[in-house]
Amino acid sequence: MFIDAHAHMISRTTDDYQAMAAAGVVALIEPSFWIGQPRTFIGSYVDYLSHIVGFERFRASQFGIRHYCTIGLNSKEANNEELAEGVMEILTQFALKDGVVAIGEIGYDEQTPLEDKYFRAQLELAKELELPIMVHTPHRDKKKGTLRSMEVCLEHGIDPKMIVIDHNNEETVDDVLDRGFWAAFSIYPSTKMGNVRMVELLKRYGGDRIILDSATDWGISDPLAVPKTAELARQEGVSEDAIRKATYLNALTAYGQSGQMSENDWTDGIDIDQTALHEGNSILRGGREPVVADGATRKGSLIIE
Repeated sequence: MFIDAHAHMISRTTDDYQAMAAAGVVALIEPSFWIGQPRTFIGSYVDYLSHIVGFERFRASQFGIRHYCTIGLNSKEANNEELAEGVMEILTQFALKDGVVAIGEIGYDEQTPLEDKYFRAQLELAKELELPIMVHTPHRDKKKGTLRSMEVCLEHGIDPKMIVIDHNNEETVDDVLDRGFWAAFSIYPSTKMGNVRMVELLKRYGGDRIILDSATDWGISDPLAVPKTAELARQEGVSEDAIRKATYLNALTAYGQSGQMSENDWTDGIDIDQTALHEGNSILRGGREPVVADGATRKGSLIIE
């Protein structure tokens, strides 16, 4: 079994859900994020957050995958102060919804004063709601931004065990682990962390406090990055214990602190009922035969022929 702890499924297709389920992904976490262009109106944020706590959760369930999400104002849009203020006013109502396991992904992009202001505000919100935090480390000046992110979290008195520092690489992993934070790695082609490099890190560090995810989104990315990396690690002699921690158990432990995510959510099987509707909509098209199956006894493929 695998947990993909960072997957932007709003950007993906039903084919991806089918492939993930077939590969053993039993649960995923969808962080709120940058959609590829700036949102200019608070209503766009409301609709987006409503989608990932609503329809996307339904869509995942149609393929036997438990869907969770994180709620936050992303660092790029924190630089639009009017929008950011509006988002901060609505975050609490979304953060309290079922299936929300953290505040995130939040942190720095260009490391501007406004990004710092709203990063700190959301850290305080996470403290108030007793939720874990998913921190996005910047693509530029990553080491500086990672160190600064951790320093700010500690300034706010937050226990590192409540914080997942994501998008790590070889340059940042020692600092993150040494300070007691969870170190997540996005197996994202070319730009973040490839699976060959990740296997080398697993050989060096083992699986303690390391989390693998795909960060799959609207860019060139792979929704099967976690199971593929697990298989490569196995071929390269990484222990089953380390693989299980990095691809399943650590994500469950870190985000389970929210009280919203439990292994019982899927260990007894996940019922599938493709006759179900969400706001009058079905995932089926063209008179296809729906899959209706009890999770405890379901066998075989969910591929819709």
